[in-house]
Amino acid sequence: MTNTADAIIDRRRLRRKLTFWRAFTLLLIATALISIFFLTVSSDGFSSRSSPHIAKIRIEGTIFENDELLKRLKDVADSNAVKGVILSVDSPGGTTAGGEAIYEAVRKIAIKKPVVAQVGTLAASAGYMIASASDHIVARQSSIIGSIGVLFQYPDISELLTKLGVKVETIKSSPLKAEPNFFSPASDEAKAMIHRMIIDSYDWFVGLVQERRKFTHEQALALADGSVFTGRQAISNKLIDELGGEDTAIGWLKTKGISDKLPIIEWKPVEKSTLGMFFSQSAVKMLARYLGIPEESAGILNQLTGDRMFLDGLVSVWHVDGRPVGAQ
Repeated sequence: MTNTADAIIDRRRLRRKLTFWRAFTLLLIATALISIFFLTVSSDGFSSRSSPHIAKIRIEGTIFENDELLKRLKDVADSNAVKGVILSVDSPGGTTAGGEAIYEAVRKIAIKKPVVAQVGTLAASAGYMIASASDHIVARQSSIIGSIGVLFQYPDISELLTKLGVKVETIKSSPLKAEPNFFSPASDEAKAMIHRMIIDSYDWFVGLVQERRKFTHEQALALADGSVFTGRQAISNKLIDELGGEDTAIGWLKTKGISDKLPIIEWKPVEKSTLGMFFSQSAVKMLARYLGIPEESAGILNQLTGDRMFLDGLVSVWHVDGRPVGAQ
């Protein structure tokens, strides 16, 4: 009888503890959500987005086909409160498809309201493609502009596999299927196929520059050899419109009837998913293990390569090791 009574008392204590911790957890979640909401409102200016303002959007880092950014650009285009837009561009480029998607989204904004691009340190390759989608480009005298071109990169680890005693057997439907690949040197036919694809995208990129900067085809080609220019050189070559910073961009918006008294509100991105960061870091660690180097070296590997190691397909990017890369 005593044991039964003790068991009942223990169960009641356990229920009370579980009830307390459940209530505490729910309260903690609710508090966190409320805190995030108010932080978002105060930092992103959600509370002010309904009032007339100039929207500022940053295009920074390596460019991918970013669904969150594309949605943000669409929201800016659709907002009646946004009277003008400043694109703050600081990017070496990225995937060609990512640049194309953002370019088209910016052009949709420009149909409805004036857009000015203000270049910081760098607007190269797909970064310049996006800047050219604006109605007016402003850059610093020492900004880096250009690197108009496309490239396709793939690793050839066949010699490494040979040293490790690993042989990859492949059975495929046709010679160019899945070519080029990591495991064998590319054939001349595979290289020719990739070259045709690069030239087609290159011609498209040159056409965009020609159209947006009002060049002749010959003028556009002359500047599309992969070269980069300072802001001073870029204005001489008509790749940009004006030298200056954000105040210069605001001054141009004023010429379009946008009051310089309007507040500038930055439309910030949603926080990057920790899950995505985990997978990115895991990919670097897996590569480190595959290459036979300590996982501790993965951080150094990531710093050396950044996101560029994981760019897929055709890319339009300027390598900051000092070598501008474009279609040759």
